[in-house]
Amino acid sequence: MEDLPVEVVGNILSRLGAAREVVVASATCRKWREAYRKHLHTLSFNSTDWAVYRDLTPIRLEILITRTIFQTTGLQGLSILMDDVDVFSASAVIAWLMYTRETLRRLIYNVRTSPNVNILEICGRQRLESLLLAHNSITGVEPNFQRFPCLKSLSLSCVSISALDLSLLLTACPKIETLELVDPEIAMSDAQVTVELTSPTLKSIYVEGISLDKFILEADSIECLHLKDCALEIFELIGKGTLKHFKIDDVSVLHLDIGELVENLEIVDISNFTIIWPKFYQMISRSSKLQRLRLWDMVFDEEDEIVDLETIAVCFPQLSHLSLSYDLRDGVLHYGLQGSSHLVNVTVLEIGWIVINDLFSHWVEGLLERCPNLKKLIIHGIISEAKSHDECQILARFTSSIVQLMRKYLHVEVQFEYQ
Repeated sequence: MEDLPVEVVGNILSRLGAAREVVVASATCRKWREAYRKHLHTLSFNSTDWAVYRDLTPIRLEILITRTIFQTTGLQGLSILMDDVDVFSASAVIAWLMYTRETLRRLIYNVRTSPNVNILEICGRQRLESLLLAHNSITGVEPNFQRFPCLKSLSLSCVSISALDLSLLLTACPKIETLELVDPEIAMSDAQVTVELTSPTLKSIYVEGISLDKFILEADSIECLHLKDCALEIFELIGKGTLKHFKIDDVSVLHLDIGELVENLEIVDISNFTIIWPKFYQMISRSSKLQRLRLWDMVFDEEDEIVDLETIAVCFPQLSHLSLSYDLRDGVLHYGLQGSSHLVNVTVLEIGWIVINDLFSHWVEGLLERCPNLKKLIIHGIISEAKSHDECQILARFTSSIVQLMRKYLHVEVQFEYQ
C-alpha cells in the first residue's frame, strides 16, 4: 500500500463514497490524508449511512459537512441526501456549492433549507453534467443566465415547478440526453394543466406520478419513453421515428399518440393499462424490428377483445421475448389462437393470470404450439391464501395438465413464480 501513487489512493477513497468512511480511511497515514485533500473526486453525505447524522443538530451537522468539504480541492461528484434531517441554513449550503461548483460534474441534492436555495443560479454556467434535485422549488428560470452547457442528465423528484419554468429549464440544457420527472408539483397557471417540452438532444425520459390535462413532448432523438403511475388526458410524442423502448405502467390516458414513425421500436412494455387493442395494435403495427412485447395485467375496453397471436406473428417477425397476462374468457380464447403463423424467433415466453380458470392450460398449450424454438417458459400466478374448493380443483387440474403438456416439451425450461 505504501507504494501506491497518491492519485490511485485518491481513486480508492472516491470509491468509498460515504463521507464518514472516507474521513476514517484518510486517517491511515500522511499519504492518504494528502490523497483526501488533493485527489478525492467523489463525496457523499447520506442521512441513512450513519445514524449519528440524525442525532446531530442542524448547526453541528452543517459544521461537520463544511469541514469535510473544505478539506478537498477538486470534487467532481457531490451527493447530499438529508431526508431525515431538519432544515439547514441557506448560507451553509450556498457555501458548499460555491466552493465546489467549478469542478463539479455530478450533483445529487436533497436538502431542505430556509430560505430556499436557487441551485440553478449557483451551478449554472458551470461544467455540471448530471443534476438530481429533490424536495425543492424552482421559480423564475432564465435560460440565458441559468444555462447548463454541459448537462446531460437531469432528475427532478418532488420538485415544485411551473409548466413554463420546466420548459425553459429544458431549453437551458442544450446537451441534455436523460430527463426524469418523479412526483413533480406542477404549478397551474390556468384551469387546464398543459406541459409542452421540446429538446432536439433528449434520448430518454421517465415520468412518474404526474397528473396533467395535456403533455406534449417534442424530441427528435428520443429512444426511450417510460410513463408510470400517471393520469393524463392527452399524451403526444412528436419525433422523427427514433423511439426504441416504449413502456407504460399503471397509466390512465384518454388519448395516446407516439407518432406514426415507429419502425425502430424494439421493446414495447405495457402493464396495468386499459387498452383498446385494435387501436393500440394499429399504433405499433409497423414496428417490424420489435424484439420484446409485454402486455401484462391488461384490461380490454371491449369484452370481446383479445390479443391474437396471428397478428403478433405476422407483424413482429423478429420478436424473441413475449409476455402476456390478461383475463381469459369463453368464446374469445379460440379467436386469439386462430391462424397458422409461428413465432419462430420467440425463445422466452412469459404468461400469467390474476384469476385462474380452466381456460389457462388450453391457452398455454396453444401458445407453445406457436413457438417452435422456445427455450424458456415462465408462468406467473396469483394464488389467494383463502382458497375455495373450486379454486383448489382448478389448480389441481391446471397442475396435472401442465405436467402432461411439458412432457412433450422436454427441451423447454419451465419456471413458476407465484404470489
